[in-house]
Amino acid sequence: MNHSSAAASSQVPAAASPALSKIEQAKADRCGLELAPELAELAARGWEALDEADLTIRLKWLGIFFRPVTPGRFMVRLRLPNGVISAEQLDVLAEAIDRCGDDGSADITTRQNLQLRGLLLDDMAPLLTAMEGVGLTSRQSGHDNPRNITGNPLAGIDPEELLDTRPLVEAVQARLLAPDGPRNLPRKFNVAVGGAPDSFLLHNDLAFLPARQGGELGFTVMVGGFFSAQRNELAIPLGLWLRGDQLPEFTLALIRHFEQHGNRQARNKSRLMYLVDELGLEAYRQAVLDSWRTLAGAAARAQPHDGSHLVNRAPRSALGVNPQKQEGLCWVGLSVPMGRLDAEGMAELARLSRAYGSGELRFTEAQNVLLVNVPSERLQALLAEPLLARFSPEPGALMAEAVSCTGNRYCSFALIPTKTTAQAVVEELERRLELPHVVRTHWTGCPNACGQPYMGEIGLMGAKARHEGQMVEAAKIFVGGDMGADPRLAQLHDKGVPLSQLADVLEDLLVERFGAQRRSPAA
Repeated sequence: MNHSSAAASSQVPAAASPALSKIEQAKADRCGLELAPELAELAARGWEALDEADLTIRLKWLGIFFRPVTPGRFMVRLRLPNGVISAEQLDVLAEAIDRCGDDGSADITTRQNLQLRGLLLDDMAPLLTAMEGVGLTSRQSGHDNPRNITGNPLAGIDPEELLDTRPLVEAVQARLLAPDGPRNLPRKFNVAVGGAPDSFLLHNDLAFLPARQGGELGFTVMVGGFFSAQRNELAIPLGLWLRGDQLPEFTLALIRHFEQHGNRQARNKSRLMYLVDELGLEAYRQAVLDSWRTLAGAAARAQPHDGSHLVNRAPRSALGVNPQKQEGLCWVGLSVPMGRLDAEGMAELARLSRAYGSGELRFTEAQNVLLVNVPSERLQALLAEPLLARFSPEPGALMAEAVSCTGNRYCSFALIPTKTTAQAVVEELERRLELPHVVRTHWTGCPNACGQPYMGEIGLMGAKARHEGQMVEAAKIFVGGDMGADPRLAQLHDKGVPLSQLADVLEDLLVERFGAQRRSPAA
């Protein structure tokens, strides 16, 4: 490998733009990673005394987020490559949340990750030290950085997997977090590696989908997927095929090119797809190959590819009891309503994973959790555990695949209380209806689309609507998202349904479009 220096590769000098925006100036002035040794000092000063750029921008390089709607209480976002976490690691996080009392909670994210809420600035230095002691990091998990790298949540245990994505995802993360990795991107950057026939990853800026070339199993490269308030796109084929061992250096090369050439003047046009559009696909492909050759020399050899791949159906829910590829072992998928955890639930999940499995858990993009490596003879005892009444292995057809963003309890952009609304509506609809199959609903609080409404068979987005002469909390409804062999984004169905009427409107929609049957009224 030809690793150049961090200074040469990762800093975009202030002189690169004649008029840097406030955000770009803050990044050019100082890298947020430099705040790590100063956390105790910053806490002693108090968050109110911090430089605004440190508080709202640079701390995110350490995964620490100031939340304006909960002033004084911070969020920490981890990095959990491939969604894998151990019981020991989960215990450390549960203890941190427990110390926050009623303010503490955690959310499973749509990137197989965890976000811890309710923390004080005083908590940060000891928490990051404790996390490091068990092999966890929150480094570069926010703002203009490569985000948590996702993969098949069943990697290594999946009877249907084409390849185990865990070592590949870990290698890509290690390369990006190395001293010469990217430090100052124009915007955030999502990377994913697929390893199974249901590895839908086209919502990522860079996705590697399993594909064969001349009989050899490797990856076709897809680029440009993203959701935003302005534009929503699925990733498109770059026209290249790579071996698994080439992914880390290629990823770094592509992201370096984005770091150097992405739009820094208009943040609403700074995601990767805009750069692809600006250069044209062929010119962009050649520019990335040139960047890779500069980085890796003769090892930078990709084969042309037509973009065909082996992903041919929507992701499995992975819930319930399922046989692993290892004889005599099972994984048990548990539904975590809207992905929300508390300290007690986290500690119990850790205990169950040790008592019945191998002490390992997995998080899914549907915000659920898997207990893995459970011997068949322990299943009945596990299924009788009290926690499984709360985190059910057999949830209803709507709860199973209900995905939700944070909502306005913690996010100042959200227009509605997304998680509580979603859970209440889903529970009400499951009381009213019988559904013949699982229906994916994706809930998001605002047009930034963190809850990925365009991926849902039904997507819901926080909005405002006029009702009885008043502006009230409402939801836009999108219908028709497909993550299967013929992927497509959901389209707008209703531009504003008051939350008070949402269950009724969705009931009719589920009956008319998804085969739901109304339950008979109770006698």
